[in-house]
Amino acid sequence: MARKTLRARRFFSLIFPFFFITSVYAEQTPVSAKTVTVEAKNETFAPQHPDQYQSWKATSEQSAREDALAEDPRLVILWAGYPFSRDYNKPRGHAFAVTDVRETLRTGAPKTAEDGPLPMACWSCKSPDVARLIQQEGEDGYFHGKWARGGPEIVNDLGCADCHNTASDDFAQGKPALTLSRPYAERAMEAIGKPFDKAGRFDQQSMVCGQCHVEYYFEGKNKAVKFPWDEGMKVENMEKYYDAIAFSDWTNSLSKTPMLKAQHPEYETWSAGIHGKNNVTCIDCHMPKVQNAEGKLYTDHKIGNPFDNFAQTCANCHTQDKATLQNVVAERKQAIHDLKIKVEDQLVHAHFEAKAAWDAGATDAEMKPILNDIRHAQWRWDLAIASHGIHMHAPEEGLRMLGSAMDKAADARTKLARLLATKGITHEIPLPDISTKEKAQKAIGLNMQQINAEKQDFLKTVVPQWEDQARKNGLLSQ
Repeated sequence: MARKTLRARRFFSLIFPFFFITSVYAEQTPVSAKTVTVEAKNETFAPQHPDQYQSWKATSEQSAREDALAEDPRLVILWAGYPFSRDYNKPRGHAFAVTDVRETLRTGAPKTAEDGPLPMACWSCKSPDVARLIQQEGEDGYFHGKWARGGPEIVNDLGCADCHNTASDDFAQGKPALTLSRPYAERAMEAIGKPFDKAGRFDQQSMVCGQCHVEYYFEGKNKAVKFPWDEGMKVENMEKYYDAIAFSDWTNSLSKTPMLKAQHPEYETWSAGIHGKNNVTCIDCHMPKVQNAEGKLYTDHKIGNPFDNFAQTCANCHTQDKATLQNVVAERKQAIHDLKIKVEDQLVHAHFEAKAAWDAGATDAEMKPILNDIRHAQWRWDLAIASHGIHMHAPEEGLRMLGSAMDKAADARTKLARLLATKGITHEIPLPDISTKEKAQKAIGLNMQQINAEKQDFLKTVVPQWEDQARKNGLLSQ
């Protein structure tokens, strides 16, 4: 009898939170992605949605900067010739979206609207001003030109109108009114058979996050954002798609490999994991329902670690205590980290060995199959590690991708050893000292003193001009 009671209690503890959420929004119908107007100033909606707004503002507390290159200098070599070799920090709170894209060394130090290394598309996941500009100018108009062109226009941090149809009656009445504010995301969801306007409540919750937390690339003359999902969302599917169109993000300056750079494929990896397969959404874990001081339930917009709200997140479904689940997650994270480092070591050697082969007179025909192995190995490694939460979202898939990356890297190095032998090189190719970020950057020829000085000048001179112009045009409240 006691066992039956326990089973019943567990059953209702699993279904009750989802029943409650479903019943709260049962009267809603899916919201169209089309909006009448886009108001990008987030504080406009504070009076209507005070709890959500204040919790969103609290993402500014997630302010710590973690330098991923300093933590793991191998990354500098893997991204040699690409802006990520200059600067790569782990993500912070949504309140820093605009600040961080301005301050990263990857965006350079443009002096004019037509200057700089990156396209307008690099703003696309940073601000509701993007949705406003797309509505005003159309996608072609928005994507046209360099990143610096958007400086005076894209000034409000990632917020309300990125995920909600803020002009709708539903939103005015306190309902979520979820929407896909990026048309390219809407097309991508349709490509995988998930049109947003036909999706259920739970699917929509993850889709709005999937506008940005995805793999993407820039296509065409305007460098427009596109998700490479035409063949599917698994790493091999996207690899096949990229290979078919002969796409590469850059050429590694050491090995001359045409490389692919994964972005932040949380939607893809979540979909492949146990939570995604059971429709446990991003919102369930990262934006739970909590109570305000008056006891009213609202969605917490301080997006963060589920363990910080254990009772409202994990405990809704899991019977284990917090410490037990933290240990499980820590073990999975360590397993992925250990394999990640092993793959990186192989890839670092492969890039330098490929350089040695070129220096010894290798031909394009001799190098092509080797470079293809390096490309595929690093792509699979990158898709696994670029999703920072893969140890939670899909640990088995992460280990599978890293194992495949290890195999591909080993294939490349085996072929390189044979090729180098034909050139009379049978000794091990030595590596330079890459024990720190600074030494690794020096090894690939980066003048970091100059790069940093140019960036500081840009931040002191150009960015204040952008903000002044935005205030004059009424795009910023203060």
